[in-house]
Amino acid sequence: MAVICATIGRGRHSSLLEEWQAAAAAGADMVELRIDCLRREPELKRILKTRYTPVVFTVRRSVDGGLWRGDEEKRRQLLREAIVMGVDYVDLEVDVAPESRRFGPTKRLVSYHNLKKAPDDLAEIVGKCNECDPDVVKVAVAAKSIADASRVLKLGQGGKHPTITIAMGEIGQFTRFLNPKYGGPFTYAGFNPERVFAPGMPYLNALKKDYFYDQINAETEVYGVLGDPIGHSLSPAIHNAAFRHLGLNKVLVPFQVPKGGLEGFFRDLAWVGIKGCSVTIP
Repeated sequence: MAVICATIGRGRHSSLLEEWQAAAAAGADMVELRIDCLRREPELKRILKTRYTPVVFTVRRSVDGGLWRGDEEKRRQLLREAIVMGVDYVDLEVDVAPESRRFGPTKRLVSYHNLKKAPDDLAEIVGKCNECDPDVVKVAVAAKSIADASRVLKLGQGGKHPTITIAMGEIGQFTRFLNPKYGGPFTYAGFNPERVFAPGMPYLNALKKDYFYDQINAETEVYGVLGDPIGHSLSPAIHNAAFRHLGLNKVLVPFQVPKGGLEGFFRDLAWVGIKGCSVTIP
């Protein structure tokens, strides 16, 4: 079953714990705790005393889009402490992971982030992640085109380890919905509408109710609605509800296709085998 991981990040410990509990009640399978958002010294014993869901422990650096402004050695110490405390997953950047050895039951999520572009050597970067003793590999990069997003999503096919492939931005949002079709063990979702952690990140409620994310698998047939902009379209909610009502293993996802980009869209995503499309306005 495809898993939804809700990202939680607050400035105060009490608010973080309250939001974690609320996300669990709303149906989050797992929660990513963004410890870098805390404005005070993180108190891990307090945070991890009661665990409402399985957890991905993350202390994101500013270079990777996070809010950590403290000492790097302190950040790494927090990661080590979380591992000793037995968190379910710890997020280790590909340049940090080789220095952190496996310990206890904690699974290693080895990640690479690039908020500026989708590098040409992404396949080699994924290869480096796979050399760092991961349980899961995560690649999240900025997509400037459908071609970028397609290249990112395809990295999940036949990977050495389960790989989460995210093309950030609205043009790459479809990668977040289709991850489980290509072996992604989970995807990330927003929970608090007042907080945006990454461009194009969908919200928990939408993933559950509009996309039936937990039912997407390798056999799911893909359909699309095309437009630019595309975020306003109600087609995914309507069609996916109909598919599930009829017991059909299909999903309709939005594709942002700029003017003049239709031919490239079909060329770049031919490997997905999209079964049909509708076009919205404008």
